[in-house]
Amino acid sequence: MRVKICGITQPQQSVAIASLGATALGFICVPTSPRYVTSKEIQAAVAELPANIDKIGVFANASITEIMEIVNSSGLTGVQLHGDETPEFCCVLRQSLPKIEIIKALRVRTLENLIVTAPQKIKLTDYVDTLLLDAYHPQQLGGTGKTLDWEMLKKFRPSCPWLLAGGLTPDNILAALNQLQPDGIDLSSGVEIKPGDKDLNKVGLLFEKLGTLKSPSTRHHS
Repeated sequence: MRVKICGITQPQQSVAIASLGATALGFICVPTSPRYVTSKEIQAAVAELPANIDKIGVFANASITEIMEIVNSSGLTGVQLHGDETPEFCCVLRQSLPKIEIIKALRVRTLENLIVTAPQKIKLTDYVDTLLLDAYHPQQLGGTGKTLDWEMLKKFRPSCPWLLAGGLTPDNILAALNQLQPDGIDLSSGVEIKPGDKDLNKVGLLFEKLGTLKSPSTRHHS
């Protein structure tokens, strides 16, 4: 199972978090975010990372040109779209960056909201590699600490891999994974001291908890 820790701002923390077990690190490329980092800061944070760690830039309503410039200058291996990007936008981005993973975040309010947007998601999956489900917040695009209704998501069966986000912490991760079987999880505020400053003890605890899922007596999630 993929484990993405998002909102990294400090180079030394990126290496430490990868060594604890993260398979992907997220870097916020949205200037209004308290976790915002520049291309140079991303470069510094990914310089010492192993090649097998996914390096994801998070964007919201940025232009194709801006996304391409940051990807090419900072060494990102993936792009997460967290704004109102359309399937058509994703199609153009896929053509512009054919070798880069594209993750589309969906901010979910209700089951009805998920069902109503289902046709768009079907179109989306033609052009994106992965979906990410996050909690809806009227002012914030992510990192809100709000959880989704996991019961509601039991009916979510996209045609591509998906990541569960939204208020996940070391304390509630097992409860979430006992109800759902996402292809991966995404945490930000749930393993932080303050925005952009990760709590390595909490990250370590997260992987301890995830380690218990691998025991024979526990249902397997992949």
